[in-house]
Amino acid sequence: MASQIAAQLELIAADPILQKDLEILPRNYTFEIPKTIWKIRTTDAKFVALQFPEGLTMYACLISDILEKHTGCRTIIMGDVTYGACCVDDYTAKMLGCDLLVHYGHSCLVPIQNTEGIHMLYIFVNIDINLSHLLSCLIDNFEKGKKIALISTIQFIPSLHTIKKNLVESGFDILLPQAKPLSPGEVLGCTSPRLPSDVQALIYVGDGRFHLESAMIHNPSIPAFQYDPYARKLTREEYDFPKMRSIRSDAIKTAQKATYFGLIQGTLGRQGNIKIAEELEAKLVSKGKKFVRVLLSEIFPDKLALFKEIDCWVQVACPRLSIDWGAQFGKPLLSPYELAVALEEVVVPTDYYPMDYYSNESTGPWTNNHIKHRPVREKKRPKVVVAQEMKN
Repeated sequence: MASQIAAQLELIAADPILQKDLEILPRNYTFEIPKTIWKIRTTDAKFVALQFPEGLTMYACLISDILEKHTGCRTIIMGDVTYGACCVDDYTAKMLGCDLLVHYGHSCLVPIQNTEGIHMLYIFVNIDINLSHLLSCLIDNFEKGKKIALISTIQFIPSLHTIKKNLVESGFDILLPQAKPLSPGEVLGCTSPRLPSDVQALIYVGDGRFHLESAMIHNPSIPAFQYDPYARKLTREEYDFPKMRSIRSDAIKTAQKATYFGLIQGTLGRQGNIKIAEELEAKLVSKGKKFVRVLLSEIFPDKLALFKEIDCWVQVACPRLSIDWGAQFGKPLLSPYELAVALEEVVVPTDYYPMDYYSNESTGPWTNNHIKHRPVREKKRPKVVVAQEMKN
């Protein structure tokens, strides 16, 4: 079966007209157009939704035109903001009557078996970068024998594996840490691996700090560095962990005095996990706390300020929203984990702040993939062997 699919993909990719059309897209970005065409054809999809993060939206119209030309399908570009893999919007695509949703730029955080009623295709969009410059930077600036952890976003994971191989051959001790279900070396803004104590340096390959900060918050004692593949620059990065921890501690203490809670369920894609929301509701009920449910696609201070009766907000959307911008809100804005702390069900570790929101080995039911929230798999029934009577 796999060989048949590979042959079909090769045949599609060999189409000279398609090859000409693909010249308009950047060569170092892997949009997997032949694979997408194959998926559209094999699922007989007539109406296809395309979802891009902000950084790839500039290519949306080009990709839409190519797919329509080579499959005859209709496409629709989903224009709402897409912050991450948690924003995959299969619900809206299904309601629009789409047969297939193609989500670009993120890993399969929401498994395809969990998107009933619509076919799913994740395109990671691997990006090729200048590895020789990166390797020389690391070899020139770090001592051989040091244990170094390499992390990045899904686009650069193939490059990380190549970098690791070359550095190991040069005498370095390299680790690609993993927080399952993410790939080795992959980090999200809300989910990153807790590193072993013998790791001496953490190096993030990518632009921006959002994903790097996730690993720094989870491992504040390990020196962190960033290699920006676009600026081709290696820098030492700092994060004020004591300040963040102090701000969050103050918010939690204020929340402990609250009597009326606002429970926000995020509606941006798959951010608002209903199982987490139900877990939080049960906790508030058990503590005799009054609460109201509020649905929001995006959470802004001005919007929450309209709810003057609320003493404290708890948002089931993105934990980094509370950590990064919680101080901008007039009332405490807690993550699900912080509510558990406020209700004295868990104590914050002194040496790190959990970043395990999608980890399979998360600390509690205030996270998405905690064992309590996973679907119960049906046990396979034992095969029954029916003995036939032997004829004389």
